[in-house]
Amino acid sequence: MKRFMYLLVFMALFITACNNEETQGTPTPQPVEEDNNTTEEQPTDIGTDIDEEDSNKQEDEEEETEEVDGETEEPSEPQYYVNTVNWSIKPIDSANEKVVLLTIDDAPDKYAVEMAHTLKELDVPAIFFVNGHFIDTPEEQEKLKTIYELGFHIGNHTYNHPLLRDLPEDKQREEIVKLNQMIEEVIGEKPKFFRAPHGVNTDISHQVIEEEGMIAMNWTYGYDWEKDYLEKDALTKIMLETPYLNDGANLLMHDRSWTNEALKGIVEGLREKGYEFVDPSLITKREATE
Repeated sequence: MKRFMYLLVFMALFITACNNEETQGTPTPQPVEEDNNTTEEQPTDIGTDIDEEDSNKQEDEEEETEEVDGETEEPSEPQYYVNTVNWSIKPIDSANEKVVLLTIDDAPDKYAVEMAHTLKELDVPAIFFVNGHFIDTPEEQEKLKTIYELGFHIGNHTYNHPLLRDLPEDKQREEIVKLNQMIEEVIGEKPKFFRAPHGVNTDISHQVIEEEGMIAMNWTYGYDWEKDYLEKDALTKIMLETPYLNDGANLLMHDRSWTNEALKGIVEGLREKGYEFVDPSLITKREATE
């Protein structure tokens, strides 16, 4: 009997020991909050690293885009203004002073398109001032579109090229506004610049220029209408050797055969003298007293 009792006690102790081993081998469950905190910390750290890498990558891409854009886009801020005292082109702040502006009047008569192609090949900007009576047919309007599409600014030189002071006020206004409307219909935008025939403005022309948001533009020198300079060599020489050629000179030329022939030599001569050519898109309106 005693042996039987000892055997029962021994078996009971053995079963208890086995149960304790199984219990010790099973991990104790952690609180849900602790598990959540543990599992959230790691992804949060990894996510932060990924976000920082993506952010840095995006910033680098934006910087590269800005650099590329800076190489291809033209400067939008004005760098020059027209000095209405002597009609020269003046620099703003640190813009290059040794510049000239090229302008062609009475376009597009016979040679303006060829002159535009010449300037395009030479990579020289210019303003072509248009007379309305030269764009009153579809063929003439195509010439204007060609000049514009080559990248040149189109200016207003009145419809009929009259001496404005000889006209009544309503006719003066019509000469300017009518041409602005015609040009806008052909190329899709109104002229930025106005040049009065013979350089003679009036109170009305100044008023209309202001209303139309244009910039008045005359010139500092030009010679291709004078009898001594109606041929290529003489015109080239005077345009390059005149005492009026200086920083900011505003050069006036016309749609003429001899000017067309002289144009390349004039441009090359100006470059040899160290002049750069003002892009009209960088010119703003600003009053000056110098």
